[in-house]
Amino acid sequence: MKRQSLSTVKKKLWVIFSRYIRLRDAIKTTGTREYCKCITCKRIEALNKIDAGHFVSGRFSNTLFNEKNVHGQCKHCNGFLAGNQLEYRRQIIKMYGEGADIEIEDLATTLKKFTIPELEDMIKMYEDKINKL
Repeated sequence: MKRQSLSTVKKKLWVIFSRYIRLRDAIKTTGTREYCKCITCKRIEALNKIDAGHFVSGRFSNTLFNEKNVHGQCKHCNGFLAGNQLEYRRQIIKMYGEGADIEIEDLATTLKKFTIPELEDMIKMYEDKINKL
């Protein structure tokens, strides 16, 4: 059996992590698994119309799978408004406290290289977290 590449395993993790984030925030914001309130505009959308949007861009490995950096966000805010950054920052501070936004931004500047076993462990962890929701 051919070993999966790092990018393939990372994509698989993203699918599961994204599902966890959207379910976590749906339950937290609407009390359901079907609808989620956008972190930035507060619009309630069906779960399939919600993205797992990053406060600090997902191109930085160290914040890509950081639960404080990723929240349920409508496609309009995440895509068309480029994350609606000012309001996202306000919500990060409101949820996690003064300076949390800076901590996440600082974390993004730290280099992180994932290994396949590390990503596989994270896949298992987020599958377990989804099952517990």
